[in-house]
Amino acid sequence: MNQNTIVHLAASFMIVLLVIVGTSSSSLGLLSLLVIALAGLAALLILLLAFADFLVFPLITILLDWEIVPFQNYVIPKQQDAVLKYVNNIYYATGYVGANIYNYVFAQESVEDDQVAMVAAPDKWEKATMNIHFPFKYHVISSADNVQTYREELETKRGLYEFQYSREASATSPNQMAMENLQRQIRVMQAKIDRVGSGEKPLNTIMYIESTAVGVSKKEASDNLTKQLNQLQTIFNVFDLSMVRVYGRELYQLHRMNYIIPSLDELKAQFQEQT
Repeated sequence: MNQNTIVHLAASFMIVLLVIVGTSSSSLGLLSLLVIALAGLAALLILLLAFADFLVFPLITILLDWEIVPFQNYVIPKQQDAVLKYVNNIYYATGYVGANIYNYVFAQESVEDDQVAMVAAPDKWEKATMNIHFPFKYHVISSADNVQTYREELETKRGLYEFQYSREASATSPNQMAMENLQRQIRVMQAKIDRVGSGEKPLNTIMYIESTAVGVSKKEASDNLTKQLNQLQTIFNVFDLSMVRVYGRELYQLHRMNYIIPSLDELKAQFQEQT
């Protein structure tokens, strides 16, 4: 979550809090209780839009039976799971799968293991993709980050993990599994800090896979797309990637990236960093 989002959330909750406090300070009649209930509902909606808009927007569009037209001749259906285009009596459905490197985040880094993986990568890629019988695009968007800002973020995360570890260690019945996990996280943060200190430049990277399916109807094209994306998710799991299908707002943003490369601030505002 970036700073702008935090500011917007804080301002929104302040307004909701003022409404609740102002209403509760008066006599709690039926109207006051109704206002408080609506304010609480607004607070819940703010949280959902901030943290789970990929669930909220599809739910709204399905309930209201809305289709979104993001660009000329393109339609995002109410399910918010594809971008459709109709050309010469054929429907084209384009969808995306996020290829997050989350599985490596909490593993202790090893240079030797990285070198072995790099040598084996081309052969592993060929074996994984030789059975894919439809076109797909593997996108990698990278941008260098500010060294000082990145280091401060790492030190903040390390401090948070150290605090959580000390709190768990001082508990009456400490959870050994949780403590080991926190120790691994602390080691990873320290390894990254050491690498930055040695002169390595931090790099922000977003990776995702795009595929397009065809059909004589919207449903057929969408169903074929789902089959293709499911196959891609299964195949690329051998690379220990966290494969998650993209819905809602991020679907529109990824499709837009085919035409406009966003700035680093826009990337941070729309997607979770994969560093």
